[in-house]
Amino acid sequence: MRLPLFLMTLTLALFSLTAKALPTESRVPGGVAIVDLGLPSSAPAPEVTYDGYPVMVIDHNGSWTAVAGISLKATVGRDQELKFNGKTLTFQLDDKAYPEQRLKIKQRKYVEPDPKQVARWKRESAEQKSAYKLFTKTEEPILTLAMPAEGPYSSAFGLKRFFNDQPRAPHSGLDIAAPDKSPIKTAAKGTVTAVGNYFFNGNTVIIDHGHGLSTMYCHMSQIDVKVGDQVALGQQIGLVGATGRVTGPHLHWGVSLNNQRVDPLLFVQE
Repeated sequence: MRLPLFLMTLTLALFSLTAKALPTESRVPGGVAIVDLGLPSSAPAPEVTYDGYPVMVIDHNGSWTAVAGISLKATVGRDQELKFNGKTLTFQLDDKAYPEQRLKIKQRKYVEPDPKQVARWKRESAEQKSAYKLFTKTEEPILTLAMPAEGPYSSAFGLKRFFNDQPRAPHSGLDIAAPDKSPIKTAAKGTVTAVGNYFFNGNTVIIDHGHGLSTMYCHMSQIDVKVGDQVALGQQIGLVGATGRVTGPHLHWGVSLNNQRVDPLLFVQE
């Protein structure tokens, strides 16, 4: 039996209000695991940890579900453990071979920093990590993100990087080759938790979106927000630039979930 048009419209409207778009699951280092915890959402929401950090938990199809970020350093072949309610739930990772990227950096200090510059980097790194470790509970977890700038991707997430042929940490974000001085917009609503002119990252903003999800915006030429500001989805927070360790103007966009840097594109809907 075919439903009347008004009932079909109402059904679709209700579905659009209740359905939740999820990040793309990718159980690899630097990916996201979406794990059904086997608890009905009628039960109290469990407090879940992964690698010692609290994890986002959502009501998905009537069941409490963990949305966990996986470290780029995670060991494939070793059980990954979610802990909750005195229990341990394990899942496995697939391997992923990230490609190499070799860059020539003209300023030697960004490849071989002196002790004073290393000390500065350590202080700034601690400040940024403190922002990443926040776990604020909002009314509704944010599960998808908007692109913060317009331009082609110049460096993908996870690349094994070499600066002047010296190995460095994998690329923990996505580089967007947006034009110099073009606008940078928030990927979702949230609260500004860190602002600074950092040694490697240049002018940087970090935004907390709640439930362990944060976004980072680096190498900016101009910053338009301050710590504590409440920002809306799509709000301009600054301009693209070439500050810090760069080879040209671009936006480095990072996403952190439960203090693990993960592939930003997993949160962007096609």
